[in-house]
Amino acid sequence: MHIVCFEYQEQQFWGVYQKNTQKIIPLHTVWPTHAEGLAAGIERLEAAEKNCMQYAIAAHEVRWLAPVTSSAKVICVGLNYGKHVLEAGKDLPTHPSLFIRFPDSLVGHQQPIVLPSVSDQLDYEGELAVVIGKSGRHISVENAMSHVGGYTCMAENSVRDFQKHAAQVTPGKNFKHSGALGPWIVTADSVPEINALVLSTYVNAQCVQHDGCDQLIFSVPGLIAYISSFTDLRAGDVIATGTPEGVGMKRKPPLYLREGDTLTIEISEIGTLRVPVVKE
Repeated sequence: MHIVCFEYQEQQFWGVYQKNTQKIIPLHTVWPTHAEGLAAGIERLEAAEKNCMQYAIAAHEVRWLAPVTSSAKVICVGLNYGKHVLEAGKDLPTHPSLFIRFPDSLVGHQQPIVLPSVSDQLDYEGELAVVIGKSGRHISVENAMSHVGGYTCMAENSVRDFQKHAAQVTPGKNFKHSGALGPWIVTADSVPEINALVLSTYVNAQCVQHDGCDQLIFSVPGLIAYISSFTDLRAGDVIATGTPEGVGMKRKPPLYLREGDTLTIEISEIGTLRVPVVKE
């Protein structure tokens, strides 16, 4: 099942995208947010989809939104692929390196990401993002996967000079509309094996990142257990699992995003997130 957030006739909704018909079944009349729908579980989601078929909207008539609520935590993991740690010149971490993104820093599929007027160092970072479906605190590694609602693609991205202003990376990670999420959340029942997923990032036609999700230093269950040890994870919260090697900052010469570029994040079994790049 593919959960989507979208704008239609200047109003924001969420629903289920049917790939075979290329239609969206709105479900906002059943649950106000997709987070509540994920918390209800796949069986109730499937039943609601069947009951709301008469309200179907053609996908080409909508504007895609990032599948994240304004109140969600977006927790990102840095340095979680071994080769990326090496290219960054760092030691392998013993604990996850975490930072927060604000939901309004993210746009949806086909919507423009914005080059800040105060920097020319917006760097691409393709990532697998995990969306929580069942809330919890102090979640064990053994039970962690039962709390996963689904997965989506993320262009996490960094404004590198602002990221390096201090030890904390918050400014470089939260410029408005500097990242992207989507195009949809694929529910966990449709993704049986995370380690089989392969992530690729493209700037225009050039593949700049390519690695398997089996190369994560800290696994998805381990991340959920660690994060839930200090904060509640609620349905709809997003965990970005880290980016592979190949970031623009470490290339010679550096490869930063420019106006007119197209950034594409492709994850097998999940989908393809594609966004244009514009100036602020």
